[in-house]
Amino acid sequence: MAAAALTREGGEDAFRRLFRFYRQRDVSDLRGVVDFSAPGAQVFRSQLSISSVSDQDAYRAGLQPVSQWKAYGLNGYPGFIFIPNPFLPGCQRHWVRQCLKQYPQKPNVCNLDLHMAPEKTIDLWGQSKEQLRRKGSSKWEPRSLLEKLRWVTLGYHYNWNTKKYSANHHTPFPSDLAFLSEQVAAACGFRGFQAQAGILNYYHFDSSLGIHVDESELDHSRPLLSFSFGQSSIFLLGGLKREEAPTAMFMHSGDIMVMSGLSRLLYHAVPRVLPNPEGTALPSCLNQTLSSDLPVGSVIEHSSDEDWQVCAKYLQSSRVNMTIRQVLAEGQKFPEESGTKGTGQAPSEDSHHENSRAKRHKPNTV
Repeated sequence: MAAAALTREGGEDAFRRLFRFYRQRDVSDLRGVVDFSAPGAQVFRSQLSISSVSDQDAYRAGLQPVSQWKAYGLNGYPGFIFIPNPFLPGCQRHWVRQCLKQYPQKPNVCNLDLHMAPEKTIDLWGQSKEQLRRKGSSKWEPRSLLEKLRWVTLGYHYNWNTKKYSANHHTPFPSDLAFLSEQVAAACGFRGFQAQAGILNYYHFDSSLGIHVDESELDHSRPLLSFSFGQSSIFLLGGLKREEAPTAMFMHSGDIMVMSGLSRLLYHAVPRVLPNPEGTALPSCLNQTLSSDLPVGSVIEHSSDEDWQVCAKYLQSSRVNMTIRQVLAEGQKFPEESGTKGTGQAPSEDSHHENSRAKRHKPNTV
């Protein structure tokens, strides 16, 4: 099999060769891609810290009790944890709506800020919802502003020019997303995790995320959390050097990845977005409705039918990913910077992730 041969070959930039292999539109043989819904020999069960998250707090975050989660590791990747969809029925809808309707709002920063006047990006949802709702299947129809969205940053806003975070460009981190992240981190053995920065990535079927390492955070002892919703993707997890061939795995709607320990600083990428394996417009987990009886203090909110119709139309050809990080250790401060004020904005509209030469949603441009 071609992918297996490329994996064995190794050598100079083995990662890029596999990235290009899976990036091809005509690659139909995906037997070499790890599927955590049917774990193989390379996969083992990971232990979770069940007592660290009460059932009530899990419910408040829209999650099943931790005792009901399945968690897996990969041989050769210490600190990597994969949790297939632990969300309660209907709760993924809340996070999708937040990523499309709430989180792109000011004062958060998005790629559209680079070439549009501030008053034009105040209400992307309001400007896009009617266009999205009416949208047909023709790829020639003009794209709404939401469909031109590539990234949004939260909390400490990443400065794409200096590849740093700074104290002088920070806005309040969303409390609901912080609570979700804290519960997932605690379940994986990281009590006291603080959600301080988030990068939301918006993918379409022709999008990719280039090879990179997430190393700009000042504290690498805390995990990187990744949440995916919508269509599926192939995720590549490599080594400390690009010469190490990566392992390919599927990410489906609701799946969570935790990169900690050695795996916190490994090269990774998303070469391809795929239709969900059920063959339907949306994965069945997104067709589930939310219980009318939410627990006291729940961060989950009911989506109106009108809002969900817009989200569902968007997700028919898209995937949304939230990556959450703790930037500073407890009591740590940013080093003094001489005469530089981070803008938090990227040098180009398509760059949306840090520390890589090839991090783009492509070939789409706004």
